[in-house]
Amino acid sequence: MSDEVARILAAASRGEFPPADGTVTVVAQPNERDAGVLAFTAHSVVFTDEDPDWVRAELAATSSDALAAAMNPVFLARLMARRGRHMNTIDLLTVADALPGPPPVALREIVDPEHPRVARAVKFRDGVRVWAADGGVVVLGRGVAGRWEAAVEVDEDARGRGLGRDLAVAARHLVPGPVVWAQQSPGNARSVRTFQAAGYRPVGSEALFIAG
Repeated sequence: MSDEVARILAAASRGEFPPADGTVTVVAQPNERDAGVLAFTAHSVVFTDEDPDWVRAELAATSSDALAAAMNPVFLARLMARRGRHMNTIDLLTVADALPGPPPVALREIVDPEHPRVARAVKFRDGVRVWAADGGVVVLGRGVAGRWEAAVEVDEDARGRGLGRDLAVAARHLVPGPVVWAQQSPGNARSVRTFQAAGYRPVGSEALFIAG
């Protein structure tokens, strides 16, 4: 186990990124659950307990621009097969500073562990808390390398009124740490716009490998 991923993420949240030198950093997983790839500008980080020499050999053998090799589907598929994992998508990784005071929307906490949104969130995060608003929910929990992550959902009949943005801002008020992270699928333009309107800054992309 390693704290290197946490260090890299903490620096990125401050705008301090790995050198844009076209290289790939390979580090150990921060814990048994979290493995994957982070891509910043002209620098990628592979966090896995796989042999670093194997990783670098596979990257060199990948038919791709070297800057994109770590996020190339062929490389990702080979690494996942090697580790017995799967993934959902490559996400845009964003971060926002915590804000003082109460959230801009009325919330009530959901404490039922059987609630579908709670049950789904605990598969990927620790210390999960979920709050409901009229028409949506906001989720907070500790994800990759212990970082605080937020996710929001808005009911279809409540869309178009800015609730998603308000819930994303609410996470900035609720987070107990200095920053809160959020991932969006790049193809989900509505989600990308929502989080950026709520003050979340793009820092890179992320592919997470899921066990089981």
